Amino acid sequence: MKKFNEMYVIGIDHGYGNMKTANCCFKTGLLAYDAEPLFTGDMFVYDGKYYLIGEGHKEFLPDKIRDEDYYIFTLVAIAKELQREKLTEAKVIIAAGLPLTWTSGQKKDFAAYLSKNKEVSFTYQKVDYHITIEGVRIYPQGYAAIADFATTMNGVNMVADIGNGTMNVLYMINGRPQAGKMYTEKFGTYQCTLAVREMFMQKTQREINDAIIEEVLITGSANITPADQKIIRFIATEYVKDIFRRLREHGYDEGTMMLYITGGGGCLVKNFYKFNADRVKFVDDISAAAKGYEYMAEIQLKSGAAV
Repeated sequence: MKKFNEMYVIGIDHGYGNMKTANCCFKTGLLAYDAEPLFTGDMFVYDGKYYLIGEGHKEFLPDKIRDEDYYIFTLVAIAKELQREKLTEAKVIIAAGLPLTWTSGQKKDFAAYLSKNKEVSFTYQKVDYHITIEGVRIYPQGYAAIADFATTMNGVNMVADIGNGTMNVLYMINGRPQAGKMYTEKFGTYQCTLAVREMFMQKTQREINDAIIEEVLITGSANITPADQKIIRFIATEYVKDIFRRLREHGYDEGTMMLYITGGGGCLVKNFYKFNADRVKFVDDISAAAKGYEYMAEIQLKSGAAV
């Protein structure tokens, strides 16, 4: 969160697996209740409804404005940032993003969705908040994560932002993004999770919890039998091979390009692929995109661009 005049710029990365701000991360899931639930751990109250945040898993929706969930997630993200600064009232500028090739088509609608209520009151973890949405800025995913050092990227570079729902690919030449070479594919890490589930059921006639799959994908192992782990590792290895196959289809050449990998998929590449450490770099900060949105918004605002 960055202060600009009397307003606060809050970068929010609306992921399919996790919501991220510059300082916070929480699961993209919620359960709604008409009355206060028995367990009130991470509870958010808005417009007469009670929400338990981080419960369940949000299904993949290419159009995030199809329901109210991402609006609720946005308010929670703002609350978490204000909570850190011990603020309960604020004028807010939302800086967010969309997949590279979807930005132009969905930008206007997504901004309208996030700013549909200028004055908003809600309760988070039993603390009342009141915010005023002063504006919304929408930026391209992928680029945001490398925005603050993009000018140092000499030569030809490729950026692969591998999230939970999508993979965004962007060409950079001497620090400049190439508008004609941007790609978005529905090939995020959740596709790997689904493939593991299916293969595990075929091989063992048992179901496996997503938390176990996630642990293996992130760390490379889990406290399960070697036979079960072998299934997960096999699928993960094939998934990462497919990532690089798709990158090559988009023109990736290891010999002449540096590859920058951002997003949660980076840990899969580290754990399940033999890569050239001199030619492949990772942006490991899970909040890199959210920080990038704030960085770009701050530059625009300081340049005099209207809110």
